[in-house]
Amino acid sequence: MKFEPTTLLFDLDGVIVNSADVWLLSLNMALEYFDHKPISLDLFNEKFWGNDVNNTLELLGLPNKALDIVNKTYLKNIDRVKIFSDVELTLKYLKYFKKGIITNTPKKIAQYLLEKFNILKYFNIIVTSDDVKYGKPNPEIIIKACKLLDVQPKEVVIIGDTISDIEAGKNLECKVIGININADYKVNKFSKILDILIT
Repeated sequence: MKFEPTTLLFDLDGVIVNSADVWLLSLNMALEYFDHKPISLDLFNEKFWGNDVNNTLELLGLPNKALDIVNKTYLKNIDRVKIFSDVELTLKYLKYFKKGIITNTPKKIAQYLLEKFNILKYFNIIVTSDDVKYGKPNPEIIIKACKLLDVQPKEVVIIGDTISDIEAGKNLECKVIGININADYKVNKFSKILDILIT
């Protein structure tokens, strides 16, 4: 790495936890409730994964009250969400960086998952869709995280797995590590970020 970052901002879903199936189930429950056809996993991954939930509901033609169904369904099935196996050990090696979570997931869900997997202690801050007007790809969530951590975007590396993460980071000229997606750096699993961040 050609610069020396002070701060790492991590997406949650698809980076820290494996939750796509539960989000898809939750969206399809809302679609069913409002007499819409369900969507496939392929379509979900292609068009909606990583988006702000409110934006996803709008794209699917669902009313705002569908959000309540999505969140309730997710919470009922939250124990199906799993942490990726290499996350905690990797976070231990990154102890000299400031670290935050930046996620379009609601705060109640994000907080629960980080506590459940006993990794909340590794993060200085959590900024979620509840804390900003616009979720990723809008960079507002990164701007807020930087203010809370008292750092400049140029000191920050974003770790994400979607176009939304990359666009949000690029809007502020942050470096981005993509997990299974092209970015400034690309890795195929969480632990491989150590090869980039620790030299």
